[in-house]
Amino acid sequence: MTSDNDQFHDCELDPEAVIGTHTFEDVLFTDETETPVNMLTGETPAHSQATVEEAKEFAASIDTETPQIALPASVESQVETQSKPYTAAAFFHFKATGSLERHRAYHAAYEADAFTVDFETDYESGDLTITVERADEA
Repeated sequence: MTSDNDQFHDCELDPEAVIGTHTFEDVLFTDETETPVNMLTGETPAHSQATVEEAKEFAASIDTETPQIALPASVESQVETQSKPYTAAAFFHFKATGSLERHRAYHAAYEADAFTVDFETDYESGDLTITVERADEA
């Protein structure tokens, strides 16, 4: 069993910073995600047209032990790389949680046996909710 202190030794935040339920608003890919528009035609390029279902399927298809979520890609990256308007990342990614410090703390809690970590995605609103509890209290 891994202690929470072992997992958090490289973190700027302690476990108390992530324990509980936290909602991160408007961080997921939604039907309202900004996409580029061709100034000559007024249309969105084909590579930037996507549905929430397509984005969720893409995130679920990533072969990793850490659950993935669909995040919006920046308009700049869509134009520069002609990519889809979404990308996949771990559910605790700093683009979703708002800081690298929280990313590291959620990752540590997820990896530690001392915690249970659950998350819910609402692709309609774009909200991500992460709940962390001590395993002995869950």
